[in-house]
Amino acid sequence: MTSTLLRKTWMALTGLFLCLFLAVHLAGNLQLLLPETAARERFNGYAELLAGLPVISVAAWLTYLAILGHAVLAVVLAVRNRAAAGQSYEKRPQEALEPWPSRFMGVLGTVILVFLVVHLRDFWWPFKFGGELGLDPDGRRDLFGLVVVEFQKGWKVALYVLGVLAVGFHLLHGVYSGLRTLGLSHPGYARWARRLGVVFAGVVTLGFAAMPLYLYLAH
Repeated sequence: MTSTLLRKTWMALTGLFLCLFLAVHLAGNLQLLLPETAARERFNGYAELLAGLPVISVAAWLTYLAILGHAVLAVVLAVRNRAAAGQSYEKRPQEALEPWPSRFMGVLGTVILVFLVVHLRDFWWPFKFGGELGLDPDGRRDLFGLVVVEFQKGWKVALYVLGVLAVGFHLLHGVYSGLRTLGLSHPGYARWARRLGVVFAGVVTLGFAAMPLYLYLAH
């Protein structure tokens, strides 16, 4: 029991840390919605600034570890829950009444991991290690230009919107579940935690989905 509670606590902490990362990432990426000249200048400057700050490098590694830890803990808890119940997660009667995002967190998590790998391959890897990335008029690596090129592909836009939707549905249950695990079990607090989860999931989903759609339509 103690080990399971500890795993759930660590899963909640890593999940909420990743929520903070999503909020910061969204705030920076919203610059992509500016007019093209301003978007290129500010977004490329923002990317170069982050790449040059040691504290950001530390935060990046913490984020990678949080993603890995969150995924591993999710698998461990799912396996233990199934073993304890003696039947599949989806078929347990008490879970059938819960919203479907809470019953299919594993499926959503798998979609998100695939989406994350594609995202890192498309942008993080070329920016960090790709020699083919061009330069903008100010001599900085033109990450904005790469983003625009990638989001001229209709299938890539659809893939990103699907991935963002999976993130949103994951957050619908994840934020509330994480806060509840950390002690917000009082009915009054729990109600606000659930509302916070809905609002946060909505903002993240709409914000990140708007970017590929806007760039696809505007260019």
